Amino acid sequence: MAVGTKGLFPDDLDQMTDKELAERLAECKAELFNLRFSAATGQLEDHGRLKAVRRDVARIYTIARERELNIRTAPAEKE
Repeated sequence: MAVGTKGLFPDDLDQMTDKELAERLAECKAELFNLRFSAATGQLEDHGRLKAVRRDVARIYTIARERELNIRTAPAEKE
């Protein structure tokens, strides 16, 4: 099984709008910052979480870039 957060597989990310994708990216980057800070101070208990969040960020960037290149299409905006 792939390393990452549950619910952040490419199929799940395809269902998100660009705005939702940007919000999720901000959340993941904030979590990554907090995990790095905890690791630096020696308080991190789950070292595997660092790897998982880094891969989540990479997945989000990949989906966003593929949308820019029209490889993938974003779902229609919800009203």
